[in-house]
Amino acid sequence: MALNLKDSYSISVVIPAYNCGKYLARAIDSVLAQRRAADEIIVVDDGSTDNTAEVAARYGGRIRFLQQANAGASAARNTGIEAAMGEWVAFLDADDEWLPTKLQMQAAVLERHPQLAWATGNYIGCTCLTEQRSAHVPVEKARALTRGEEVVDFFGATVKDIWGCTDTMLVRRHALLEAGLFTPGLAWGEDFDMWWRIAYRYPKIGYVAEPLAVYHLDVEGSVIRTYQDAAATCALIERHLGLSREHGRLAAFEPCAAFLLRRWMRSMLFEARGREVRGMLKQFGGLLPGWYKAFMGLFAAFPKATAAGCRGISWFVRTFKLRKSPVRSRRAAD
Repeated sequence: MALNLKDSYSISVVIPAYNCGKYLARAIDSVLAQRRAADEIIVVDDGSTDNTAEVAARYGGRIRFLQQANAGASAARNTGIEAAMGEWVAFLDADDEWLPTKLQMQAAVLERHPQLAWATGNYIGCTCLTEQRSAHVPVEKARALTRGEEVVDFFGATVKDIWGCTDTMLVRRHALLEAGLFTPGLAWGEDFDMWWRIAYRYPKIGYVAEPLAVYHLDVEGSVIRTYQDAAATCALIERHLGLSREHGRLAAFEPCAAFLLRRWMRSMLFEARGREVRGMLKQFGGLLPGWYKAFMGLFAAFPKATAAGCRGISWFVRTFKLRKSPVRSRRAAD
């Protein structure tokens, strides 16, 4: 695929793939179907042992296909970034897909706000086991949360749960290089780690309220949706409390960290991981209100009973369709 290097909005798409032959064509086709064409599509095969290479070969010169020994999603994305020739880099996981207007809508935002170094947007969550689909945040609610603005503070957007996902990220290549690329070897949270390091340098991000991608939950064999390691989670937060302080962004990062800690601890209660929750409460109690610590401490003290109660409530909500947004099933997450 020829790349017009004179285009100040040239976009390279990076698709890391590990044993995703079953889904890869869907991902590539969704990029080729963009109303604003990508300038370059890079598929990085991270040591797959299935038919990933065969699927990629069907596209010939329409994509660049790179192969490496298995090193994880972060290393695969870094290989793609380093090989990219475009000024901008967009990310798409091999088991997800873009909606046709993704690049068109984001490029329009960036053209209206040339000072930005990155953009994101809403997305559709899809549970593959039930094929339930809906916007992660209803479009009108997303517009209300941003007050109709196209430029938002990334940490503020995270607290409102409208920061998007990796599939919706479009970032200047130099911003990725400046932040230090993805960190290989992280047990968990390599995406958050990358976006936070960019946000310290470029606090504002472009935002599209309409869904831009389809994020598939419960995908069989996915290496990117992994078990959340509590120790790795705590190490990540601790490290970024220090980094945000160094960059003068601690006040902005702390509410973001508190929001995510609450979410992650609630998820751990479903899995009867009370000891880990108590450890997180002790380590990061200064970020959380007293009443919340008291309630969570009580629930964590009886992990099996709490997990049973949480699963019962979840079953009731799913059975009677009381929650509109799809979530990964506990069966698939275990």
